[in-house]
Amino acid sequence: MNQRFKLAAIGAALAFSLAAPAQAQTEIHWWHSMGGALGEWVNDLAKEFNASQSAYKITPTFKGSYDESMTAAIAAFRAGNAPHILQVFEVGTATMMASKGAIKPVAEVMKQAGVAFDPKAYVPAVAGYYTAPNGQMLSFPFNSSTTVFHYNKDAFKAAGIDPNKPPTTWPEVASAAAKLKASGHKCPFTTSWVSWTQLESFSAWHNVLFATLNNGFGGMGTRMAVKTPLHVRHIENLANMAKQGLFVYKGRGNAADATFVSGECAMTTGSSGLYANVKRNAKFASGIGALPYYPDVTGAPQNTVIGGASLWVMAGKKAEEYKGIGQFFAHLSKPEVASESHKRTGYLPVTIAAYELTEKSGFYKENPGTDVAVQQMIRKTTDKSRGIRLGNFVQIRTVVDEELEGVWAGKKASKEALDAIVKRGNEQLERFQKANRG
Repeated sequence: MNQRFKLAAIGAALAFSLAAPAQAQTEIHWWHSMGGALGEWVNDLAKEFNASQSAYKITPTFKGSYDESMTAAIAAFRAGNAPHILQVFEVGTATMMASKGAIKPVAEVMKQAGVAFDPKAYVPAVAGYYTAPNGQMLSFPFNSSTTVFHYNKDAFKAAGIDPNKPPTTWPEVASAAAKLKASGHKCPFTTSWVSWTQLESFSAWHNVLFATLNNGFGGMGTRMAVKTPLHVRHIENLANMAKQGLFVYKGRGNAADATFVSGECAMTTGSSGLYANVKRNAKFASGIGALPYYPDVTGAPQNTVIGGASLWVMAGKKAEEYKGIGQFFAHLSKPEVASESHKRTGYLPVTIAAYELTEKSGFYKENPGTDVAVQQMIRKTTDKSRGIRLGNFVQIRTVVDEELEGVWAGKKASKEALDAIVKRGNEQLERFQKANRG
């Protein structure tokens, strides 16, 4: 009887110990906008960090496009249930900077977490974009990209174009497009993110302003500046290519990416981050070249501007949660982790150490073109090319899309469209300025 009682007691104690939870993990919610191959990368980063320690658990959640996730996070913040980490695309930077009560600067998070943090360790053109005028880093540079030229090497061969020599100037792009069309290609050239590739990066690459006050870095009184003779000339050239079937517009945002990956379109200007999708899904040999430029423009090429997104930390969370966020960002900053992310995705390496490690590994030699984005961004910037930081930038890009769609359809003259972009864009800037005075 005693023996049976003893066994029952042991069994009960064992059952209780098995049922009792281990030390509870601190869960950190991360909302992001990465789908497909990039979504797998985000999930793998979270798994890797979660497996490296037991105190914190990063839970990534896909919340739709950048626009959608930002809108959802603002609504969640107002309702008191915002995520801990939010991925925000670069055009949302000025809006996030103005949302002082909603965010906690990453420099503060790292300090509170007791994690060593040196902003100088990050690629300057990347870190500088997400830094406040007082020198404080506001968000964590995560998936920074820039505009590059992707092309189908197999299509080039079939058209009698040297597959190892992508066009470097806009006249060469038009010439290659004509040869591709003659060889039977129905979509010789397309582009994604029209405002970013054809006006924003285009301006910086040619060392001309997209907007006054150094593209918004000089204050909120900035105004649009895209109706110069150079801007008009470029949009007119693209309009003429569209008339001849050499440039085929495939829609807003990154809609054109899929048409390049499928082989439908032979050349495209888009994000360096498209590399992950091309590498995984394209059935042809592809290449990456620098963004084309006009050789007669003094100062070109200069440098391209940042794209992609950064990670913002939301305000109102617990100290232990901020500590976990700091640990996670420190993990993402490790040279080996950042280098692997760069090699896998085509996004820029976040730190200089990650770039040096990638170079040392021989990756750039084995994969020609993968260093193009880095080379375009590590050049010395000027006041005209540092980047573009405007309020209501999302709305301004919509204005650009609307006006230029009229040009591609042959319904609007280039100058008329650019004049309208300046007028309507300035209205958005004035609205933002008025809403954020003081």
